[in-house]
Amino acid sequence: MTGPGPAGDDAGNTDLGTVFRALTDEHRRTVIAELAADGSDRERTCNSFDLPVSKQTQTHHFRVLREAGLIHEINYGNRKGIRLRRTEIDRRLPGLLDLLIAERRDTGS
Repeated sequence: MTGPGPAGDDAGNTDLGTVFRALTDEHRRTVIAELAADGSDRERTCNSFDLPVSKQTQTHHFRVLREAGLIHEINYGNRKGIRLRRTEIDRRLPGLLDLLIAERRDTGS
C-alpha cells in the first residue's frame, strides 16, 4: 500500500485462538491495555510505547497484534501509527479490554 492508510486490514479474519495467542505475550498485552485505557482512541506511534525490546522485536509484536485484528496499523512511509480496533474487539470479545485494563492496573504496569 502506498500513502497513509490501514496496512493490512485483518479484523474479523482471524479466529479466537489467534487473538488469544497474540495476547499471551506480556508486552503485547501491555500495548493493548494502554490503548484500551485511552478512551479517546487516538492514534499513537509504535515507538511511543515503553517496550524494553529491540526495534525488530517491537515490529514483530505490532505485526502479531495487527494480524490478530486487534490494531489498525497506518503506514506513513518513514513511520507507522497504530490505533486500537475497539469496536471490533468489543463486538467479538465483550469485556476483554476491561480485563486487560484491570490486569495492568492490578500489576502496576
